[in-house]
Amino acid sequence: MKIAYVEIQNFRGISSSKIFFNGHSVIIGDNNAGKSTVFEAIDLVLGPDRLNRTPVIDEHDFYNGVYMCTAEEQAPQINIEVLLIDLEDEQKRRFNNNIEYWNQKDCMLLSEGEIDDVDDENVIAALRVKFIGSYDEDEDDFKGETYFCSPQRADETFAKFSKMDKRECGFLYLRALRTGSRALSMERGSLLDIILRIKELRPKMWESVLDDLRKVQVAADPTLGISEVLSDVQSALKEFVPADWGEAPILRVSDLTREHLRKTLTVFLATGKDGYHAPFHHQGTGTVNTMVLALLSMIAEAKKTVIFAMEEPEIAIPPYTQKRIIHHIRQKSTQAIFTSHSPFVLEEFSPSQIILLTRNKKGVQKSEFMTFPKHIRPKNYNAQFRSGFSEALLAKRILVAEGDTEMILYPAAARRLSELQPTKYSSLEAMGVSIFNAGSENSIPLYGDYFRKQGKIVFAVFDKQTEDALQKIVESVDRAYEIPFKGIESMLLRETDEAIITQFYKQLQIDGEWPNHIKLAENEEDIESIKKALLNYFKKSKSGRGSSELIALCYETRQVPKSLRKTLANIKESLDIL
Repeated sequence: MKIAYVEIQNFRGISSSKIFFNGHSVIIGDNNAGKSTVFEAIDLVLGPDRLNRTPVIDEHDFYNGVYMCTAEEQAPQINIEVLLIDLEDEQKRRFNNNIEYWNQKDCMLLSEGEIDDVDDENVIAALRVKFIGSYDEDEDDFKGETYFCSPQRADETFAKFSKMDKRECGFLYLRALRTGSRALSMERGSLLDIILRIKELRPKMWESVLDDLRKVQVAADPTLGISEVLSDVQSALKEFVPADWGEAPILRVSDLTREHLRKTLTVFLATGKDGYHAPFHHQGTGTVNTMVLALLSMIAEAKKTVIFAMEEPEIAIPPYTQKRIIHHIRQKSTQAIFTSHSPFVLEEFSPSQIILLTRNKKGVQKSEFMTFPKHIRPKNYNAQFRSGFSEALLAKRILVAEGDTEMILYPAAARRLSELQPTKYSSLEAMGVSIFNAGSENSIPLYGDYFRKQGKIVFAVFDKQTEDALQKIVESVDRAYEIPFKGIESMLLRETDEAIITQFYKQLQIDGEWPNHIKLAENEEDIESIKKALLNYFKKSKSGRGSSELIALCYETRQVPKSLRKTLANIKESLDIL
């Protein structure tokens, strides 16, 4: 079973939205785009324990907080609809009376008049369910319930979608801020509780544990003085009530009920070699989060159908673990949907599985699947390109660089200038600018246009162009910066302080980093001869690393190439305008 779409009306910051999913998916977007709200909405429909909360919804769950109506208006309602596809045979039997049919190609439900199209290869069985929430003015309370969307009864009502029905769907939502807070407790809905329920293991220790706790006395030793105080309480009490009332007061550990005990019990883990155990949530955040995801794997293996919704699985987890976790969860679940701000997470998804969310000032939320830039073939979506592309998708501001040298040089120059003159310059990271390698000057307009259509601010840096080529670049980006040289290496050697160039050249030899296949300067006392040798070095070494090392030697702002200074200062200034 998988979610095909969720449609949301009047819920929290979303006035309206309809989001389609393509199997395993990752949702990206600005912090106010409503990513978490989408998960909360799905949880209202599919979460088995979500409706146990009292109240189910409140005034803040209505768009703009409007939950009451005037005499002329209908009472506002929260409506959330989810369509489920790829049903297992057992699920088809269970929900047989509620099945509808979905055309995958056209992304449309068949109407009653299209029943002859059921045998079409693009048409599959589907289950549509809905949450309806509202304010009951007579009861002065909020109410909410989930229903099947088909069939409609004679009285125009619908059958309820019960908790047991929801458990059949296997939806599990992990919120980012609470990832490890309840994982190994015995609270209802915790991961450990879910595993025990799936395995049909009913904990049998409740009664014996409660009985044992009731027998434990606290501070019963008379020398502590507490029992004497309690006796005085008893004596004072007998002045007002019969003698057999309030007899023999003692301190006990607890008056816990079964439900209290569920909230109290938790797993302890050893914290060191000495054998001391501490509650699991006292472990490191990364350890706890990784452990939570291990529990998710257990749930996935125990159930036939599991739909995971997870917020920011990258929190406190190193990149290599992020990638392994995402890969593992995708393998184990029928559908995994994530929100993320990590390029390492995005790298595990094809562009068609990355959903970009945006929301306007009227609360209308829109979504779109990312696609390959038209000149990139899927087979060329290699690891190096995928990493840069994923990072760019997450950024609001992008600097499109012409090639490898620019890709390394501009961030290095921005960092160095921000250290030398912080009032005028900032690092790209501080400005929120992600740099992207276009690979060639001809690709800059293509990527510029692609990223601008996503609502991003796009800058571009490149060497001297023909008039026509320059015009194409200028039209595709917000700000275009052309250096007055045909080659970034020439700009470095013409505009960097000559003392720094000489120092860099000599340092390469001292460190043994001058390549054997590249000739040294014919005259090491002549700056032009040194520049000629370095130009050969930069071009044949096929790496921009040397350019960043050259800039790192600059200890005054004026020693950094003028073109770099001008471009980076202008980017910083323009961000206040764009």
